[in-house]
Amino acid sequence: MNGLSLLKCICDETRFEILELLQKNKELCVNDFVEKLEKDQPLVSHHLKTLKKCGVVKSRDEGKKAMYSIANNQLSELISVVTKTSKKIPILCSEENCC
Repeated sequence: MNGLSLLKCICDETRFEILELLQKNKELCVNDFVEKLEKDQPLVSHHLKTLKKCGVVKSRDEGKKAMYSIANNQLSELISVVTKTSKKIPILCSEENCC
C-alpha cells in the first residue's frame, strides 16, 4: 500500500474516530464502537470492514464477538501523531468548504 492509499483509507471521519478509539482502548468489538460513536451497527461494520481490507485494523474472534485492534505499531504511531498535530493547529482551513 502506498501513502496515498493509506490516507484515503483513514481520511473518513468515522474511520478516524474508530482508530482514535482503538488508540485509547487497544481492542474493541463492534458493539463498543456503536455505543461510543453513537452510530448504527451496519455503518460501523462497513467502516471496520474497509479498515481491515486496507490492513489498518486486524480482528480476532472471541466467542461470538470479533475484537478489533490497530494492525501494527507504526499505524498506531501515525494515528497518535496525526491526533497530536491536529490539536496543535488552531485552524486547519479558513474556508468552510475546504475540508
